[in-house]
Amino acid sequence: MQTYNRISLLIERGIGCRALDIDGNSYLDLAGALGTCSVGYCNEEVNSAIIEQIRKIITTTNLYYTEPQIKLSQKLALLSSLDKSFFSNSGAEANETAIKLARKHTGKPGIIAADGGFHGRTFGALSATSKAKYTEPFKPLVPGFMHIPYNDSEALRKAVTEDTAAFIVEPIQGEAGVIVPHNSYLKAVREICDEKGILLIADEVQTGNGRTGKYFCYQHSKIKPDIVTSAKGLANGVPIGVTIAAEEIADSFGKGDHGSTFGGNPLACTAALATIAYMEKNGLVEKANNKGAIILKNLAELKSKSDLISQFRGKGLMAGMDIIVDAENVAEKCIKKGLLINKCTEKTLRMLPSLTITEAEILEGMDILHGVLK
Repeated sequence: MQTYNRISLLIERGIGCRALDIDGNSYLDLAGALGTCSVGYCNEEVNSAIIEQIRKIITTTNLYYTEPQIKLSQKLALLSSLDKSFFSNSGAEANETAIKLARKHTGKPGIIAADGGFHGRTFGALSATSKAKYTEPFKPLVPGFMHIPYNDSEALRKAVTEDTAAFIVEPIQGEAGVIVPHNSYLKAVREICDEKGILLIADEVQTGNGRTGKYFCYQHSKIKPDIVTSAKGLANGVPIGVTIAAEEIADSFGKGDHGSTFGGNPLACTAALATIAYMEKNGLVEKANNKGAIILKNLAELKSKSDLISQFRGKGLMAGMDIIVDAENVAEKCIKKGLLINKCTEKTLRMLPSLTITEAEILEGMDILHGVLK
């Protein structure tokens, strides 16, 4: 089914931050497989752990326990400062879980989300997503959702009613073009949620897993959400999603309230554990800040050389660049020069490279981008 605007490029394999097509042409991937390839293509340590697990068992039913799932749940509890996990297979599924859990725990139907936010394409996650391009063909959506301006904490205060269960928000909006809120936004949101007695759901599908220089982006604001969702780079490309919650909230789910046949399977959990271990061993989360600073510095230099760049922004290894010409056209021209970069809006290019990217590779990518813009 033709649901993707595919480019005529057949990717066969990858190594580190480079993808190779069927003809052996190499491409530096600044899109990082849309942020999923957190520690590089074909990471030997992650792949070795996956192969070892494949030889044991790939999946079993959640009617039984498995060691990888237990260990990953424990690890995520430590990383998030929350308590219990529900495992699924994608970011959309993780957000669906969060929405259901918020409604079950509070007994209230109302979910507030932000304009410009993107939370997935399944019906609950889609209802929390504001962009008409994604929602219009599928109305009526799930009732009980409303949208308020992003980066405006007072809008949240005014929007809460006696029927509100939760506010779901991205710490940095990804699909909207890497929109970074002011530093006090999440702290103010946390205070309002406490004041009004509603839950705070942090959608860390894109911002989590070390991308912004903390394992979760909300940790920059020194707050703790009630529920956090993660996916994308958690297992370095192996499909996985997770919804992590405080114990008193997580315990609101009863037997049969939710489920996922493949959620938390031993293969995906092993890949996630190996990915996290590789990050920690090599200090990749901490290094993301310095590498991100290199990207932003080079984007500033590019902007000084090109009238086509109107603005740029980012945090850690998550950056967006607004241009005054068609972003898709630029992205396609970059491919011809050996660079993969993602168009996320009509006039915005997004960069979500692997946390293993080197300074030399960043500079290489910027040189290609400069040449294409020139």
